Amino acid sequence: MDLENINKKIMDMLPKRRFNHSLNVANCAAKLSEIYNYDKEKAYLAGIVHDCAKYLNYDEVNYYVNKYEIYLDELETNNIALSHSAIGSYIAQYELGIEDEDIINSIKYHTTGKEDMNLLEKIIYLADLIEEGRNFSGIDSLRELVYNGEIDQALLISFNNTIKFVIENNQLIHSRTIKARNYILKEITSNNK
Repeated sequence: MDLENINKKIMDMLPKRRFNHSLNVANCAAKLSEIYNYDKEKAYLAGIVHDCAKYLNYDEVNYYVNKYEIYLDELETNNIALSHSAIGSYIAQYELGIEDEDIINSIKYHTTGKEDMNLLEKIIYLADLIEEGRNFSGIDSLRELVYNGEIDQALLISFNNTIKFVIENNQLIHSRTIKARNYILKEITSNNK
C-alpha cells in the first residue's frame, strides 16, 4: 500500500485533531531521521501510523484482539492509552500492509518504550513527545537535546518524566517503561566512563 492510501486510511480512522498530531509526529520523525542518519520514508510512515488504534471503541478493540490473537498484558487490558500501541502494530501490519519489522515495533513500543530500543523506536517515541503541537513543562530542553544529537539523554529524561507523572497520578507503571529507563541509564553511564 502506498503512502497516499495509508494517509487516507489514517485520516478516516482518527479525529482531525489526532490526525494532525500524527502528521506532526511524522514530520518530526522525518526531521529526526535526517539528524540521526535514518531512513526518512520509514520514519515518516511510522510516525503517521503510530496512533492508528488510538480511537478504537471497546467492540473494535475486542474485534482486533480476537482476530489477530493479540496478547494484552494486565495493564494494557481495558486501557486504550496503553493497548493502542500493541493493537496498532497489528493494524499497521495486517490492515495497512506494512511489512517492515522496525516500523511495526516502533508503533508497538511508542507508548511504553522497551529495553534496547533501536533507532526508529527511539525516534518515534520522542517524536510523539516533542512534535510541534505538544506543549508541556520542560519540552524546550527536551527538544534541544533531541535536535542536538542527544537522543539517549532525551529518552532518559522522558522516561523519568513519565514515571514521575504516573506516580503523581497514582497509576500503575508499566514494567517496560521501568526496564527501558534502567537500560538507557546503564547505556549512558557506561558510555560516559
